[in-house]
Amino acid sequence: MTHGLLSRHRTGAAILGAAALVAASAAISAGTASAATTADNSGSHAFTNRGHGYMPELADWKSAQKGARHASGTLTYGGGTAGVGVMSVQPKVYLVFYGNQWGTQGTDANGNLTFSNDPYNAAPVAQNLFKGIGTGGEQWSGTLTQYCEGVAKGATTCPSTAAHVPYPSNGVYAGVWYDNSAASPAQTTGHQLGAEALAAAHHFGNTTSAANRGAYYIILSPHGTNPDNYQSTTTGFCAWHDYNGDTTLTGGAVTSDVGNFAFSNQPYNMDLGASCGVNFINSGTAGTLDGWTMTLGHEYSEMMTDQFPAGGWTNASNGQENADECAWLKTGTGAAGSVTMGNGTYTLQGSWSNDTNACALTHPTVG
Repeated sequence: MTHGLLSRHRTGAAILGAAALVAASAAISAGTASAATTADNSGSHAFTNRGHGYMPELADWKSAQKGARHASGTLTYGGGTAGVGVMSVQPKVYLVFYGNQWGTQGTDANGNLTFSNDPYNAAPVAQNLFKGIGTGGEQWSGTLTQYCEGVAKGATTCPSTAAHVPYPSNGVYAGVWYDNSAASPAQTTGHQLGAEALAAAHHFGNTTSAANRGAYYIILSPHGTNPDNYQSTTTGFCAWHDYNGDTTLTGGAVTSDVGNFAFSNQPYNMDLGASCGVNFINSGTAGTLDGWTMTLGHEYSEMMTDQFPAGGWTNASNGQENADECAWLKTGTGAAGSVTMGNGTYTLQGSWSNDTNACALTHPTVG
């Protein structure tokens, strides 16, 4: 979604309080996806719209589903935003480590930036993930290629002649920037995150609309910060994606001199433990970054199919995007699991497949 593992625009969902969140997280971890949807939501709070493509905390999402997951999962085309519906060109992903709280910069044996204040060594894993997407014949990306733009608003299928999401050959990683010019705010607003993405566009030389048509800026906030109040006990989330023109961003839309651009809010969500997926699939230290890679993948896959929300593909009944439909599935069709790419294996979640009417962790490339 727009925020967390889900989209920013939400309606009618319920969010658990902190005490219920912990209890439900434990129950969900031990049970199946279908059982998890029956979690009690006593003491819940009305869901607050927090941005497109937000991924909610684990218990919040399960409570909101309440046994109705995939009752009507079909995604429909939103007609485009300023002519853009999906990422129909080869994507270029830029990682921005935002704020000097990341600490002293180093470099690992793979050429990835490392930081002294990164207790879980999450930064190089994020870089490797995007270097790996589209390599080694991975078919996690295949599900996305069935979606397109330029079709009628409300369409549920794509003709072969339409402009589809491409398979991201040879990786999507395009660059990294450690912006340590100042400290990241303790609780950055959505507007401030968008302004940082705009600064990144200038930093990387993407100063035209054409250059930003294929760009995606991931703003990674440091350990100990609370970007857009993601740690809220009533409206918490794990990550979100959006675009600069969204007037519902906290702090308002971001005026751009480089055209519209897609970006995301990636908190250091290991700080929330199991609520944001620590050990969701794997136990011990092997699973510490399960939720980290799942949320990074969640927001990327939603950006690909709904680049400037909500002009792309969403569920007309609830506003969910493709990854929202399959968030926090532990068992069953399309459940989260390990995906092997050319440079390693990563924990990722599935996304909704219209052509099979189910979640899919992998799917043949379309076109």
